Amino acid sequence: MSELVTGEAVALELRPARLPSRALAVLLDLVAAVAVYVAATVALVVSTASLDEAAQTALSIATFVLVLVGAPIVVETLSHGRSLGKMACGLRVVRDDGGPIRFRHALVRGLIGVIEILMTFGIVASIASFVSARGRRLGDVFAGTLVVRERIPVGQTGFVPPPPPWLAGRFSGLDLSAVPDGLWLAVRQYLTRMQQLDPQVGWSMAERLASDLAERTGAPVPQGVPPAAYLAAVVQERQAREARRAFGNGSASPSAPGSERASAEERASAEERASAEERDSAAEQALAAERASATKHASAADEAPAVYVPPVGPPGAASEVSGPSADGRSAESREAPAGDRPGTGFVPPA
Repeated sequence: MSELVTGEAVALELRPARLPSRALAVLLDLVAAVAVYVAATVALVVSTASLDEAAQTALSIATFVLVLVGAPIVVETLSHGRSLGKMACGLRVVRDDGGPIRFRHALVRGLIGVIEILMTFGIVASIASFVSARGRRLGDVFAGTLVVRERIPVGQTGFVPPPPPWLAGRFSGLDLSAVPDGLWLAVRQYLTRMQQLDPQVGWSMAERLASDLAERTGAPVPQGVPPAAYLAAVVQERQAREARRAFGNGSASPSAPGSERASAEERASAEERASAEERDSAAEQALAAERASATKHASAADEAPAVYVPPVGPPGAASEVSGPSADGRSAESREAPAGDRPGTGFVPPA
């Protein structure tokens, strides 16, 4: 296993491909390229029989460059480092920091590959790959790339138990750059063998590893989190970073863009519903306040006593207003003469 460090100082556990697997992948690529080149050459010979020798030579050179040099570059660029032979052998070309390659990386690899693979029959590439600690040929050295193994046999790796669901994503902000490979290896070995250990021994070992890991990351172990669960969660976070960096967000989680859009739409609809409910509630409260105010005014008007308001007339007509005077007689009885008054039938005694 090689020590790869990403641009974010995250150590990767990707396994560099060795010489036998790389040689087999190159052989498969050459067989496919030569087959295409022979077919294209035959087609050109048949179609350009009427041309002169110089034109036929130029077309042959152009076909050689396009098929044996240009085609591998295009394939590696579009497939992000996976040619036909590499896909068959489970290999992939990545950058030194673990990221996917781009056109310039594939171009440098392809141009130097013409010299060290095609012109020297692979002798230079084999020697360089054999001498390199990570199995890199000259094209990888100049392009800043590395061929890694995508498929690792299951029997060579132990099963690392996943952390509890409530710890998923909790340690996404940890700085894992200061954790050495030896500590990672010890943590992985413990997680794969903790079911075989004595409970007391396993607990003490987990506490010691968790303490060392927390000291390297600079963040203490959260309260209430078992040491084994903490170790599993941190290892899972490291593996998630490796997958995102080495193979891109699309292959690591193919349904992530759709789920993000769906969650955004759900949040927007939830906010719209919440705002609509708030508006309806405010309107209902305003309507209830208006009804309460109207009811209060109506009850106050019903309870108020009736007040007599005399009619308003001209100043000289004040004496014409009917009503009892101080002596108890009405105005009409005071103004009418005695002769005109109607009789009552009462005769006073003599």
